[in-house]
Amino acid sequence: MNQSVDPKIVVGIGEVLWDMLPTGKMLGGAPANCAYHANALGAQGVVVSAVGEDDLGREILAVLGDKGLKTDYVQVLESRDTGTVTVALGDDGQPAYTIHEAVAWDHVALTPELLSLAKSADAVCFGSLAQRSVTTRETIRAFLRATRPECLRVFDINIRQEHLDKDLLRESLGMATVLKLNDEELPYLAQVFDLSGTVMEQLVQLRDDFQLDLIAYTRGAQGSLLLDGSDVVDTPGGEAFEITDTIGAGDAFTAALILSRLEGKDVQATAKRAHDLASFVCTQSGGMPLYDRNYA
Repeated sequence: MNQSVDPKIVVGIGEVLWDMLPTGKMLGGAPANCAYHANALGAQGVVVSAVGEDDLGREILAVLGDKGLKTDYVQVLESRDTGTVTVALGDDGQPAYTIHEAVAWDHVALTPELLSLAKSADAVCFGSLAQRSVTTRETIRAFLRATRPECLRVFDINIRQEHLDKDLLRESLGMATVLKLNDEELPYLAQVFDLSGTVMEQLVQLRDDFQLDLIAYTRGAQGSLLLDGSDVVDTPGGEAFEITDTIGAGDAFTAALILSRLEGKDVQATAKRAHDLASFVCTQSGGMPLYDRNYA
């Protein structure tokens, strides 16, 4: 008799918010986007964040539920507003962000329930943006410390903020097993950590300095590089396609990377799956589109 296998638990911890686009608002936040895509790929995606006790917060909870995501770990804070980001799109579809501060996801509290979730998590995606406040930063780090040794801890940096410093980056990289970054973020890290040489040499230095198991480096239309131990997969951009916007494409890439890693796929198959899903998201509006085919 076949036994059912429990889905892998993939946690996105940090910001959940409304992207205020020129065409209207879209649910977003990198950790929430990652959890959504992991859920759509067959995992149990879990969002850990906070919203205000306001109409925008209630709507976030409703939309997450409609998309099949549990909201048990999204805290509702009476004294804080739900997070929003004003997004302006350039002619090339690239977003420019104004991230509003002192909002609910800046105040995610550590609870016994969160620590219990951490112990059961198979993967955690966390970033630098939600660590701009002391409260959420300490909650994220306590959560990571409570995970099992084999848990994937994926650090997805965000340089679109004023609160990045060397210590925050060093401590986050030190808690990660996987680093996801793009071609705008690597030069920033190179400056902070005095990296030199070619792109590959800089990635190898990051891998070695922080004992990372895997680095995923994305280059937009130029494709991606995956550095997995001594294995390197360079995936070119492929055929051109019409971009609606690039919001959430990197988060979809991260989710596909996580699921492939948890499923034991080789690095070549991992790269193709992540690239295909990210490309699809670029053809859609917002960071949590409905899938048009199976990306499992």
